[in-house]
Amino acid sequence: MTFSSDISVERHTSRLIDRTLPKTEWTHAGHFAAALWLSRHRANLVKPAEFKRIVIRYNEATHTANTDTSGYHHTITIASLRAAVFHLTRHSNDVPIHVVLEHLMASPQGNTGWLLSYWRRETLFSVHARRTWMEPDIAALPF
Repeated sequence: MTFSSDISVERHTSRLIDRTLPKTEWTHAGHFAAALWLSRHRANLVKPAEFKRIVIRYNEATHTANTDTSGYHHTITIASLRAAVFHLTRHSNDVPIHVVLEHLMASPQGNTGWLLSYWRRETLFSVHARRTWMEPDIAALPF
């Protein structure tokens, strides 16, 4: 999905929250689009517990089981939220969210495997990392 305006980012995020977003649109860029929009406009919803609730409810609505091997992943979510906030703070508030998203997606975090520069695969995809925050075991996050 392409986000060509802030309206498209807001619509995407609203559909995530109300659980009408098609699962095919819950992509890597879609995760970051929602995190960026919420960080700027609804910061209370990017607190870890709130964002977790949004994602878990969305997963349930799209028939994605939240188990030890699928669905919500806490470490990935928190790292991604931190990356989104970092990218957002590098731009003034008058820069449109979809432009910030373009810059984020052109950065290392735009690569779906970016987390493997900070965590070993077996650590990142462990049950413990899925359930709770785990510090990186390769390198510290830069933000």
